[in-house]
Amino acid sequence: MPLCSNCEGFVTQRYVDVFAPRDTDTVRVCPNCEDLVRDGNGVREARSKRQ
Repeated sequence: MPLCSNCEGFVTQRYVDVFAPRDTDTVRVCPNCEDLVRDGNGVREARSKRQ
């Protein structure tokens, strides 16, 4: 069962297949992470809260 590296929340394998870097088996952030967002090849703090 894949988990988000940031919040340790459950993510689907399909989500990992699409959004994880090629050399890892989990994502760095997920839709449940309100404090971080993906930014190109990295992760940055969110500028505003998601609604």
